[in-house]
Amino acid sequence: MEFGIFDHLDRTGAALPDFYEDRLRIVEAYDRLGFYAYHVAEHHATPLGMAPSPNVFLAAVAQRTKRLRFGPLVFVLPLYHPLRLIAEICMLDQMSRGRLELSFGRGASPIEAEYFGVDADARQDIYAEAIEVILRGLTHKTLDFHGKYFDFDNVPMELAPFQKPHPPLWYGVHAPDSAERAAKRNLNVVSLDSPTDTQASIARYRATWRPPHPGAAIPKLGLGRFIVVAETDAEAERLARRAYLPWHRSFTHLPRLHGRAQTHPRPPQWDGLVDVGQGIAGSPRMVTAFLQAQLAETGCNYVVGQFAFGDLTCDETLRSINLFADEVMPALRATSGASEALSLAR
Repeated sequence: MEFGIFDHLDRTGAALPDFYEDRLRIVEAYDRLGFYAYHVAEHHATPLGMAPSPNVFLAAVAQRTKRLRFGPLVFVLPLYHPLRLIAEICMLDQMSRGRLELSFGRGASPIEAEYFGVDADARQDIYAEAIEVILRGLTHKTLDFHGKYFDFDNVPMELAPFQKPHPPLWYGVHAPDSAERAAKRNLNVVSLDSPTDTQASIARYRATWRPPHPGAAIPKLGLGRFIVVAETDAEAERLARRAYLPWHRSFTHLPRLHGRAQTHPRPPQWDGLVDVGQGIAGSPRMVTAFLQAQLAETGCNYVVGQFAFGDLTCDETLRSINLFADEVMPALRATSGASEALSLAR
């Protein structure tokens, strides 16, 4: 059982230099406390994401951490030229000595794509072609590709990734069909959906996945949840209810601005998020019980916490993640170990 982090880097009231410094202090704590990986979102022209260039922020993360793995969740491929992204991926992987994790997608927001002059209806096709180009460029000394959107002939690849053949790949799943596609490609996945929807996706993944070679371990199947931990349930709930409101305003900013429906909607209040199983605020005991139940229900094997969001201060977030690391992580690892031993005994 490993533990990761998902972060929108949604804007708070802090001045941006202070905002970035506080986030990097929090990332240093993730590194120190033994988290596996830090996954950062990419958004544009919205307070939901203050890392519109994930690679710029992740370069700072690489220099401020020692063991923590990191990467985008996801790179929005229709907004990149593949040659530049290949080069930046290689640089990050080399500078971190192989700690980069990769995730690619079409992007959740059609509005953000339109700001860049990209046809929102073409995003899926651009993504599918771009990922083929990028993986080819990461694994060959010369890039040759001829497609609908991209055309390359004998382009030298002067940079290569540190990890071979390339950094590990991740995918955000929202339905059983996408989980099946990810399983066929042996990808790590993360679901931010409700327990019922996550269970359906992960069940399809496990039914489809076949090890690429005998004895291979199943990839990480991530359960993404908002998490706030405090000494008491009441204190954690107070913090979460306050912080979730500004996060949700940022989350719905562009759809409200343009009068459009929200992609992958979330309840407007914290209690509604808890009711649908996408967040938990409580003492270490309550958070442990919540995650134990959801891991058992969904079949996930990797917990991805969104600990820093809304107007939670740096100190409030640090207290939360320290309690999580000190009390919740050991309990979940013990439960996971007991379950694995029981499964082997059967």
